[in-house]
Amino acid sequence: MDFTLPDELTEIRAAVRELCAGFPGEYWRSLEPDRYPEEFVAALTEHGWLAALIPEEFGGAGLGLTAGTVILEEINASGGNAAACHAQMYTMGTVLRHGSEQQKRRYLPRIAAGELRLQAFGVTEPTVGSDTTRIQTTAELVDGGYVVRGQKVFTSRALYSDLMLLLARTTPLDEVEKKSEGLSVFLVDMKAAGEKLTIRPLRTMMNHASTEVFLDGVELPADSLVGEEGQGFRYILDGMNAERVLIAAECIGDGRWFVEKAARYASDRVVFGRPIGANQGVQFPLARAYASIEAADLMRYKAAWLFEQGEPAGAEANMAKLLAAEASWEAANACLDAHGGWGFAEEYDVERKFRETRLYTIAPVSNNLILAYLGQHVLGMPRSY
Repeated sequence: MDFTLPDELTEIRAAVRELCAGFPGEYWRSLEPDRYPEEFVAALTEHGWLAALIPEEFGGAGLGLTAGTVILEEINASGGNAAACHAQMYTMGTVLRHGSEQQKRRYLPRIAAGELRLQAFGVTEPTVGSDTTRIQTTAELVDGGYVVRGQKVFTSRALYSDLMLLLARTTPLDEVEKKSEGLSVFLVDMKAAGEKLTIRPLRTMMNHASTEVFLDGVELPADSLVGEEGQGFRYILDGMNAERVLIAAECIGDGRWFVEKAARYASDRVVFGRPIGANQGVQFPLARAYASIEAADLMRYKAAWLFEQGEPAGAEANMAKLLAAEASWEAANACLDAHGGWGFAEEYDVERKFRETRLYTIAPVSNNLILAYLGQHVLGMPRSY
């Protein structure tokens, strides 16, 4: 096995880090509590990073998932927050793999050029949480298209997105043999929806641009359906494997930021006549967090490789997200402990990154659900939920 990273990935990492240098901690602090990083997203778009996974024929760079993970990792490792834009990478995958040729040619070149943003992912609902097959948003077939009614929650970046990838039920739950059937995916033009689509900001503990979305009879043309009607759950799961790997990369980036920042601080901070990093109580938690990050990193690359080869990657993608989220949270706590009281001061950025990385132990999927998935589908044990 050759663990050498291709020169292309090394060059991508360096270029993204150089771009992020123009957006230091002061910039990210200035956004608190809820301003969208418009300037940062515009710069990423201008340099082509948000179009990295779009094929060249549609105006993108035609890179693979591994390259996408390096881009997002480096943003977080530089002290930024890739959550401001990460959805465009995995939502586009659903269009690429399951959309019609007409949809690809209509939307992807404009997304690649920065004329349109596909940042909103409408799946989660307030009453069902992670039980996606029981969503209550419906898309009723009518002459010329569909009429959508329902509510989504934690639909991040909906206020800053032109298009939303939406999951809705097109066949009632009591009329399907399997609860995963009868769900369909749509591309929603959010401006065309007009007043029948309402977006309400949802303040959270981190600046994540979260919202609630209300769809009160939104009319969608027939060509807004992605793929086949009733197959949407399968399409969403396919996209979620990519999402898991990309989120894992963000966590790895966070973890690297925490460890590097804490190691520097612990080496310079002198208390009782010596650097606090000489104390095993400070040094060992950081060393262990570093080891956890490196282990998660290997699973990230394996999962991305399997995905790019078209091989089953569900277990590896989920394990990458699980391990990386736990590693970043471990690193966050070690970093905060090392900084002591200064870790709570805004100017150090530790408390901001601490809040941001905490999200990923429960989202976009709870780590407990990943463990349940592994127990049932990998280890063959009885279903636990």
